[in-house]
Amino acid sequence: MSYIIDRRLNGRHKSMVNRQRFLDRYKAQIRQSVGESASKRSITDMERGESVTLPTKDISEPTFHHGQGGARDMVHPGNKEFIAGDKVPRPQGGAGGKGSGKASNQGDGEDEFSFTISQEEFLNFLFEDLALPNLIKRRLAGIETWEWQSAGIVSEGNPAKINIVRSLRAATSRRIALGMGKRRSINEKEAELAELLEQETSPERVARIAELREEITKLRNRLERIPFIDTFDLRYNNHIKVAKPSAQAVMFCIMDVSGSMSQATKDMAKRFFLLLYLFLKRNYKKIEIVFIRHHTSAKEVDEDEFFYSRETGGTIVSSALKLMNEIITARYPANEWNIYGAQASDGDNWSDDSPLCQKILCEQIIPVVQYFSYIEITPRQHQALWLAYEEVEAQFPDYFAMQQIVEASDIYPVFRELFARKPA
Repeated sequence: MSYIIDRRLNGRHKSMVNRQRFLDRYKAQIRQSVGESASKRSITDMERGESVTLPTKDISEPTFHHGQGGARDMVHPGNKEFIAGDKVPRPQGGAGGKGSGKASNQGDGEDEFSFTISQEEFLNFLFEDLALPNLIKRRLAGIETWEWQSAGIVSEGNPAKINIVRSLRAATSRRIALGMGKRRSINEKEAELAELLEQETSPERVARIAELREEITKLRNRLERIPFIDTFDLRYNNHIKVAKPSAQAVMFCIMDVSGSMSQATKDMAKRFFLLLYLFLKRNYKKIEIVFIRHHTSAKEVDEDEFFYSRETGGTIVSSALKLMNEIITARYPANEWNIYGAQASDGDNWSDDSPLCQKILCEQIIPVVQYFSYIEITPRQHQALWLAYEEVEAQFPDYFAMQQIVEASDIYPVFRELFARKPA
């Protein structure tokens, strides 16, 4: 039997390269396990690692070995019941052997392989292939990120940046330019010498031939003394540091905390927004998050108050949308910022307020945002707010999306559907 052994050296962290290969190979199974785990976790456990279980058959490694060849009939040693040609019956009720698994009425089964992925790896799989839609507006003022860009070729620079091809080209051009006159003179004198050698011998002819040969030798020596490459020929790659345009984005997180929102509904809303918060902080450096809570009135709060405050009251959704529009006008110019909104509610609202919400979205918010998503957390039939938002979605399908969450297991699939990376 032959084995293929990968002896490529790992980095300082001994087995990180092999581990990454393993994760890449079984990405589909791990992604499924991560998705199931995210739907079951509480808010406080959202960032920890995860134990992943894979069937043993899915991780078996191929081997190369020599086949026996030909037709072979044999009975292994230790057999007391069968002879060559007998058919061995399939074990019934798991009677074919013993194992650590539970009893089963099936004749076969499979072992499992369990391992733990880190917090970093868990979040990588959790937010894979997700992105903010329509992230296009860029701003150069106040940029903190820079990158080096090629700026052509220069005659002075760091020896480490020498451009060999351009240096040799410059040297060749110099040698051609400096030797052109000498080569022309050599050709002329060699032609004259050839004519003299064909003429009859005379003292003047002999003297001229000797003179021409001496001049040709001097010219050839001068031609050979032209250096192959000189410091004047050296060329260097030039790089300059330029500002890298980075996308500025702001996400408005709007959560309904009215009395109609039960504790379970609020918990699901918090879990959705926590997923969104982790996603934004992990994938975007230039992004700000504005938290807005509302009941009959809306107010901007910090992260702790948004996720953990117990304040409650009636329901007027338009108050949150009005506050969002005021903050955009005051702090986030639409020509400089990519503006996003995410709203979570159980759908309950004053009947007269839902048309106002629709009007604010259509006339004030949608024209300046890149994307606005609404999730309704309720097992009941949709209320007036959902019906009003349906008209917004029909009018702005590329900039507005809405989904319903009935139970906790719907949170992660809905989140992925709202923020799935779309082809450019």
